[in-house]
Amino acid sequence: MKGNDKLITVLNSLLADELTAINQYMVHSEMCANWGYGKLHQAIRKQAMDEMFHAEWLIERIIFLDGAPTVSKLNPMKIGKTVLEMIKNDNGDELDAVHKYNDAIKLGREVEDQSSVDLLTKILKMEEGHVDWAEMQRAQIDQMGLENYLVNQTESSAN
Repeated sequence: MKGNDKLITVLNSLLADELTAINQYMVHSEMCANWGYGKLHQAIRKQAMDEMFHAEWLIERIIFLDGAPTVSKLNPMKIGKTVLEMIKNDNGDELDAVHKYNDAIKLGREVEDQSSVDLLTKILKMEEGHVDWAEMQRAQIDQMGLENYLVNQTESSAN
């Protein structure tokens, strides 16, 4: 089915964002594992997996619309040097993603592509969940201090 060229371009732009996020989250996750923050490692790893699903769904949609998915383009990554930097960088990227998905949904409505709107809405809700998670982490750091927060991110020796 031939899709709207402008929408396909936007879907490819979102795909680049998702592919970049996968890599950024994977690096952050492995850094946390290396530092002994097992709980944080698992939480960030889960977000990387979510982004993989988003990329897969976008690729499927682009192909369905007779477009060519661009999987070789990555945006610059913002690798944090500390846990707090990681959370801030990831949260900023997720907030940006929420705005981009909202804009893409508007375009999908304008070109009367309800299936793309439905997909983009599904991904948007997941991205909002990532924003909420990052905001909770920042609130915990503010409330209990970074050191106490990080102690809570380690796994006990009984595990």
